[in-house]
Amino acid sequence: MESGAKGEFVYTVLQQDLASEVAVGTEDSFPEVLATSRVIGLMEVSAARLLQPLLKPGELSVGVGIDIKHFAPTPVGEEVSVVATFLEPDGKLYLFEVEVFDRAGKVASGKHSRAIVDKNRLMDGAKSRMAKVG
Repeated sequence: MESGAKGEFVYTVLQQDLASEVAVGTEDSFPEVLATSRVIGLMEVSAARLLQPLLKPGELSVGVGIDIKHFAPTPVGEEVSVVATFLEPDGKLYLFEVEVFDRAGKVASGKHSRAIVDKNRLMDGAKSRMAKVG
């Protein structure tokens, strides 16, 4: 993949994407706007889709790191455009710039890294890790 390659998709913010939906107890109070955790998930999807042509059968990409700023609220029903731009390889990692925009402008931006892994090996490793603790 060449530096500067871009992947983009448009997503409509749903009720389940809101910060208010992240609450796990009655003591939690979050606003009814797009949650930062969901912004991160959308950024990961955009970068993962950009990597799809590099995947061999049985492989997938996984997020390894993310460093973002989420600086503007987006309410339910609004569309966001999610953009991943490939920056460069770093050993076995693929580095991306990630950005999210709504009608009013930029909502979030940052850096994201992904790795390509064998799905079965990843799942076996997860099971093995948990088996060690009973």
